Amino acid sequence: MDENDLIRGRKKKLQRLIDAGQDPYQVTSYPVDAQAAEIHREMDPLSAEEIEARHWEVHVAGRLIALRLLKTATFAVLQDQSGRLQLFVQEAQLGEEAYAAFRRLDLGDIVGACGNVVRTARGEVSVRITSFVLLAKALRPLPEKWHGLQDVDERYRRRYLDLIVNPSVRATFVARSQIVSAIRRFLDGEGFLEVETPTMHLQPGGAAAQPFQTHHNALDLDLYLRIAEELHLKRLLVGGFERVYEIGRVYRNEGIDTRHNPEFTMLELYWAYVDYHAIMEITEGIFVEAAKAIGRTQRIVYQGQEIDLTPPWRRVRMVDAVQQVTGIDFDREVADTQAAIELAQQLQVPLPQAASRGTILNAIFEEKVEPTLVQPTFVYRYPIEISPLAKKTADDPRYVDRFELFIAGREHANAFSELNDPIDQRNRFVEQARLAARGYEEAQVIDEDFLQALEFGMPPTGGLGIGIDRLVMLLTDQPSIRDVLLFPLMRPKER
Repeated sequence: MDENDLIRGRKKKLQRLIDAGQDPYQVTSYPVDAQAAEIHREMDPLSAEEIEARHWEVHVAGRLIALRLLKTATFAVLQDQSGRLQLFVQEAQLGEEAYAAFRRLDLGDIVGACGNVVRTARGEVSVRITSFVLLAKALRPLPEKWHGLQDVDERYRRRYLDLIVNPSVRATFVARSQIVSAIRRFLDGEGFLEVETPTMHLQPGGAAAQPFQTHHNALDLDLYLRIAEELHLKRLLVGGFERVYEIGRVYRNEGIDTRHNPEFTMLELYWAYVDYHAIMEITEGIFVEAAKAIGRTQRIVYQGQEIDLTPPWRRVRMVDAVQQVTGIDFDREVADTQAAIELAQQLQVPLPQAASRGTILNAIFEEKVEPTLVQPTFVYRYPIEISPLAKKTADDPRYVDRFELFIAGREHANAFSELNDPIDQRNRFVEQARLAARGYEEAQVIDEDFLQALEFGMPPTGGLGIGIDRLVMLLTDQPSIRDVLLFPLMRPKER
């Protein structure tokens, strides 16, 4: 029997219910007072006699994901948000008509059931039901029991089915929620204030990325979806807030791969009167608290690699990290752009757009060093050319006080001692404009309103950005960003 035949059969069952005055879609509520996990937590440690003595009557509701029809009884598995629970169904408790109606249910139907919690002869904690209500008829069959929803592309496209049939997927997204909640608790406890800033900007800024463009009809105004939260949060530092953070969606019109999705969730925080060294410490705290929230220790395994999150984490300058892998002392041996180009060619590293000494140093780092950084590592002192919003390093103006955190060969956080000199900031923006004129597509534009805000004075500040999706990937051992996004962007199927 193909799927169309199954759907037609289920529609006929629905019509018979409607004709009998039992339209399930007319039911508006059900008095749920217990969930599967709660029942198991309370009753699993007890014997059958102890459970019977409790006389615990419950109302549960959820989706039927298994049915076993025997001569003298029917067993069903009900799945709610918390987990799975067996229903024990007998004609003696339900009556002949209701019992027959229960046996006509299909996998995927959503039901409410009332009954006493018992332990069956086979030892399974169950609800021996005395009544039930069909709350929604599933007109389409669930994926086949043994093979389930295996196709990865189909899992992402029909996440609702993925959540129904794959408990591990449900667990990942529960963990994601717990991680985000833990980050909020941690930052709130450190005296940070959560705020919300605009997601539509007059011009893109705060990161090197290509934006999405949209249009506001009433104002006849072109707008950009934000590529970062940074510049509005810094305005709040000017306004007098000293510790602020935002967890929100950002949008970048770039490629899609296992680490990138066009929309993703970013945590950004800004802390007045500290530098990026203090931000390293709070970053360690965020990761450790997030791991604790989902029951992980400070030693985790990611894709077969053991990762030790125990602070303090390794700290290394970018030029030193490059020297350790390539043997090249960039500061001593690479004096200018031409020497950097020759080195990149020697190492077979593709030249970046608007190639300069600094951008080539970063390209060599990304190509040769980044994949080797398995254990948590703060790489600091970034080239000024790729860091237009960070303070210059005091003893070498070719670099800035910036770090990125690498774990398992990928970036997980980005942080600066924030540039608060409005004159220097304007000069950096002007230089970015020159890069844009030379074809650098991700150069930042001059934001006059932000510059004006800086001219009123912003305190010395440490700032941090953490990609929430990559953090969840790390802590839940998921290989792709799509595995931690409920609804990743997908190319439409050809019709």
